[in-house]
Amino acid sequence: MHPSAEDQILDVGVSDVINDGANALERSYPHQEKITACGLGAGIEFKAAFPLCRYVQIEPNTRLPFADNSFDVATSNAVLEHVGSHDNQMLFVKELCRVARRVFITVPNKFFPVEHHTALPLLHYHSGAFRVACRITGKSEWAQEENLILMTRKRLWRLASPIARHAAVGHTGLMLGPLSSNLYLALD
Repeated sequence: MHPSAEDQILDVGVSDVINDGANALERSYPHQEKITACGLGAGIEFKAAFPLCRYVQIEPNTRLPFADNSFDVATSNAVLEHVGSHDNQMLFVKELCRVARRVFITVPNKFFPVEHHTALPLLHYHSGAFRVACRITGKSEWAQEENLILMTRKRLWRLASPIARHAAVGHTGLMLGPLSSNLYLALD
């Protein structure tokens, strides 16, 4: 998205758990004062860790509390797969497009050999095997659509198709061709 130092950025789905794997934008972007971060919780630890960012608590699967085109860029990292249904995913993508001129979404790739949330290798390629493995390992919540929808390039293209913007879908993260760790959807 190549944001400038003046661009206003919205980051939807930040974590209140502060560690090296969370809130990558806030940890690396040199203009934190230009970031508005949204999360489901009160954001107490987030605000303490990133005091220059504005934090807004949001409700799941509802309109974002911002006017149209309030931001130059909206981004979301590893959130879309958790919103609960195709309709909720569509609402999420449309809302990001409503409030920002450019949108960049990343999700774990279903075809990466190790499923990101459970660390189970290969079993997520078959939904029945994945459900059984999740049950055996005490991770049953990850086999429920309301908690996790495994994402593919095709699924991202389906979400982008009704939106009247230029879209690009590709691989990111640990680059292994079609088995890369993550996927992105960019809309401008």
